[in-house]
Amino acid sequence: MSGRDDFFSKEASLINRSKRELADGRDKDPIYKLRLQCFSRGATGILGLARTFRNMDDDGNKSLSYEEFNKGIREAGLDCTESEIKDMFNRFDEDNDGAINTTEFLVKLRPSMHQSRLDIIDKAFKKIDQAGDGVITINDLKTIYCVRDHPKYLSGEMTENEILTQFLNNFEGGNGNHDGKVTKEEFLNYYATISASIDNDAYFDLVMRKAYKL
Repeated sequence: MSGRDDFFSKEASLINRSKRELADGRDKDPIYKLRLQCFSRGATGILGLARTFRNMDDDGNKSLSYEEFNKGIREAGLDCTESEIKDMFNRFDEDNDGAINTTEFLVKLRPSMHQSRLDIIDKAFKKIDQAGDGVITINDLKTIYCVRDHPKYLSGEMTENEILTQFLNNFEGGNGNHDGKVTKEEFLNYYATISASIDNDAYFDLVMRKAYKL
């Protein structure tokens, strides 16, 4: 898909900027610090944490105890002190029932976006989600993403399915736990990070349209 190179260059800039800010030695709000750590991993940073939380949510109620939340942060390899993790948890456990909603936490963790950006992300997702079931799979991609001009397909290094699987893996986080399915939340978490690297709304809209031929 053309236009992705534009995203990759912006993502690299965001990674470097986040690493510099993390290294400046200044005290930071725990949630902002966690966001910077995710950004320093690129677009898969928030995705990886979200997927870790999701895998721990055995009953699917999107609720985590402090012990689960703490374990999730650690398993994601994020550098937070015990007091910082406790502070973040307490700020979201508003009713003091010992549990937090992971969706609400991730919404707070990812940077806010103008409605126009949310709209173009939603439009891109709906175009890919050909089945309309709220999940992107290889079968969805095959209807809109032609790999015939892909260098590795032309050279015989990768098959069509391997290229499409690699594309899906971009949206599933960097922890290697891939199931070949991308939810709308994962798609949004990915582009929330990309969005943070682009200041201009019109430019973000242009690159999204170019990438997905909207």
